[in-house]
Amino acid sequence: QVQLVESGGGSVQSGGSLRLSCSTSGDTYRPNCMAWFRQAPGKERERIAYIASFRGVTDYADSVKGRFTISRDNAQNMMFLQMNSLKPEDTAAYSCEASTAGCHRSDFSYWGQGTQVTVSS
Repeated sequence: QVQLVESGGGSVQSGGSLRLSCSTSGDTYRPNCMAWFRQAPGKERERIAYIASFRGVTDYADSVKGRFTISRDNAQNMMFLQMNSLKPEDTAAYSCEASTAGCHRSDFSYWGQGTQVTVSS
């Protein structure tokens, strides 16, 4: 059974920083791609960043490009999201998700419970 657990969310003022962590476990779990998604009330779920096992290729949504950095520690089965220059519009529930297939949005079949990020102006 695959488990993903997020941590590191919280409340911060605009311009501040937070670092989210995602720990993963599973006996035969070998993700090819991991990602961070977020969803704010009344808004569509958004994939904001992913990182592939192949060469560590990353990609970001335009809304976070230049401010957020995704990274992985495969030895520790961890994934991170460093969020800098946070804005009120970054307020959302953030979840880490994993795919044993590719990195297309529809490939992600494992996810955690999520962690709340609240940015005040």
